[in-house]
Amino acid sequence: MHSKTALITGVTGQDGAYLAQLLLNKGYRVCGIAPRRSTSDVNLSRLEWLGVKEQVELFDGDLGDLGGLIRSVQECQPDEVYNLAAQSFVQTSWNQPVLTGQVTGIGAVNVLEAVRIARPNARVYQASTSEMYGLIQEPRQSETTPFYPRSPYAAAKLYAHWMTVNYRESFGLHASSGILFNHESPLRGLEFVTRKVTDGVARIKLGLASELRLGNIDAKRDWGHARDYVKAMWLMLQQEIPDDYVIATGVTTTVRDMCRIAFAHAGLDMDDHVVIDPRFYRPAEVEVLLGNPDKARQQLGWQAETSLETMIREMVDADLQRLERL
Repeated sequence: MHSKTALITGVTGQDGAYLAQLLLNKGYRVCGIAPRRSTSDVNLSRLEWLGVKEQVELFDGDLGDLGGLIRSVQECQPDEVYNLAAQSFVQTSWNQPVLTGQVTGIGAVNVLEAVRIARPNARVYQASTSEMYGLIQEPRQSETTPFYPRSPYAAAKLYAHWMTVNYRESFGLHASSGILFNHESPLRGLEFVTRKVTDGVARIKLGLASELRLGNIDAKRDWGHARDYVKAMWLMLQQEIPDDYVIATGVTTTVRDMCRIAFAHAGLDMDDHVVIDPRFYRPAEVEVLLGNPDKARQQLGWQAETSLETMIREMVDADLQRLERL
């Protein structure tokens, strides 16, 4: 007998996979929604990597399809709903701004609406993002820092964030948003800079490449481990009163320093291999993001446990393993 049932959108992504693993370990029944555009394009490799693929009940569904979401909620009857699905790559959001708005913005409202119609007592988690702060208005960003999005992705997430607040305040939905700062892992997509770096380092180490091309390596980010951050999502839905929380390490690092850690772990010198390529600069750069996780620490008892060094080394090792198997 399961203690509770959870429904996760974006279950095949980095956060979805780690969250599924966490909830299964807590005795939950876990349902996941995965979009299917053709017969074989649901990528279950992350769930497989964590050894939980067989335990997740998969539903075909898409954030753009309200009817399908309502059906999934009716069939699954979740106690908790985690909306992690999005078009979440900032660079792509410039090329596909309308799609990003539909999936990342309107899609989140479809989830809220499906829960309100089919399962109003379920608790909802919305994945907000530090990208909403964009052109930062305070040196450390907290729940009260004004937002200034600098990409179509960030603007879509901001709409989803405020709609979550509106559903909470207008309909009494138990809906919380986690404003998560960058969080990485061996399951991170190759298009994201940390994984691009660790994969590049592994390729250079194995003689499969000689250089790594990067954009603005002086950008600073607050990087944590996805495994730590999904715990915060779960903790939010265990609170009596729904609320919004910044989830971050409170430490900022440049892309340059992150590269240095990765190359050094493989016994390489980054200066021999990194090439700066203007093609990878953003149209509007977000220079610094640094989260203030005090509220999460005080109210949820949460704090980041994995250091950047430990995480980057784990990622380099995982990429070396993957590439050696090919």
